[in-house]
Amino acid sequence: MKHRWILGLAVTALTAASYAQWSNPADDVPAYHASAPLKVSALPAILSGNKLTGNNFRYPWQVHVYQQAAKVGNVIYQLPCNCRCDRALGHTSLRSCFEGMHGTECSTCAKEGFYAYQQTKLGKSPAQIRAAIARHEYESIDLEKQ
Repeated sequence: MKHRWILGLAVTALTAASYAQWSNPADDVPAYHASAPLKVSALPAILSGNKLTGNNFRYPWQVHVYQQAAKVGNVIYQLPCNCRCDRALGHTSLRSCFEGMHGTECSTCAKEGFYAYQQTKLGKSPAQIRAAIARHEYESIDLEKQ
């Protein structure tokens, strides 16, 4: 009986160790592209113009973030989205959020979009912005003031 208990404990410890050994911390980083797209024309368009109206665009910040996202499309292509829409919606980067309506309903996407635009205007590289997003610096964005 005592040996079964020890054996069970050993199996549990080995199982836990194997999961820790094979887990990849990079899996916790949301999807993004490491470099700018080769052909922007090959990507789905970021919503613009008369598509920025209707029930999904009730607040000025919703229209504004899409307008800004369109100006830095190559940059947001290289950024992850911390709402994890890569898992739930199959998005491949923050840019994907603005190719459809997701950016209107998700404050994380919107804040990251505003943050990316601001930081790009300040001369930051996509890698620098990506590092700041990983530190959650975008969370200080107040959507109502945008």
